[in-house]
Amino acid sequence: MTRFCFVRHGETDWNVELRMQGHVDIPLNAKGLAQADALGRCFAERGRGRADALYSSDLLRARQTAQPIADALGLPVIPLVELRERGFGRCEGLVIAEILERFPEEAMAMKRRDADHVPQGGESRRQHHGRIRGCVRQLAELHPSQTLVVVTHGGVLDVVYRMASGLSIEAPRNYPIANASVNWVRIEGEKWSIESWCEVAHLGC
Repeated sequence: MTRFCFVRHGETDWNVELRMQGHVDIPLNAKGLAQADALGRCFAERGRGRADALYSSDLLRARQTAQPIADALGLPVIPLVELRERGFGRCEGLVIAEILERFPEEAMAMKRRDADHVPQGGESRRQHHGRIRGCVRQLAELHPSQTLVVVTHGGVLDVVYRMASGLSIEAPRNYPIANASVNWVRIEGEKWSIESWCEVAHLGC
């Protein structure tokens, strides 16, 4: 059994503007940096030795969020490209209205939650799901009976929740995925289960 503490990165300007971020390397905004500091204090209160390793997406917004946690836990940040957000290709940097105007076929595929539609230059929901599932399973195999902190993205957390709850890729999301939230998941063999989801008390919400 491996315990995972999945942390979504702090807020960015593109989160506020509802722009597709994907693989674009956007930094945290002022609120996001404050959220990262709050996460650091949260993990400091839990104490060193409460985690065995700290992994992060290699994108800047995740690494900026991970660093205060690393300082609190006394662990290095191990960046993994496999933990990146889903790639949205030519839709990255655009809001939904712009995607609908420029690339209506992409917008329609998003609306119907087409699991196999590949946006030009990006990856499908199913491809992203497989990438994240494989990465998390590999981490569980590398760290049996340990606790890991993983700083990543909203789309990654979406995959994790679906794996743990049995919700299909195509089903609408009916659960929160907040910036700088803490989400605990237990993986034992092929069984994924949620211990707690979307903890945000450390943010003063």
